Amino acid sequence: MSADELTQLLSEAGQIVDVYLPTDRRTGRPRGFAFVEFASDDEAAKAIETFNGREINGRKLNINAAEDRPARPAGTRTFRPSGPPPGPGGGFGGGGGRPFKSKGSRKGLRGRKRSL
Repeated sequence: MSADELTQLLSEAGQIVDVYLPTDRRTGRPRGFAFVEFASDDEAAKAIETFNGREINGRKLNINAAEDRPARPAGTRTFRPSGPPPGPGGGFGGGGGRPFKSKGSRKGLRGRKRSL
């Protein structure tokens, strides 16, 4: 379902301020959920009451109020290295130390850092 289709459907409950459909970073396809902001809490409650559990295009809608994420303590970001798992000797020729550094352009490097 596109943002326009979702807006048209949910506008029956009230005035929609914003619709956001998160997409997968790799594929660019929608992730299967959306955030819809209504002009008032009453309109949002009406949308939940009206559309929660309704079937659209063969899929059952699950509509509820968004909850704030709990704040993470500073410095707890998880790091997932993209290279091979560390092993004895550190890969090529032993010695451990720094893994192989790609020779991409500076612009490409900045773009990869931003996307993390």
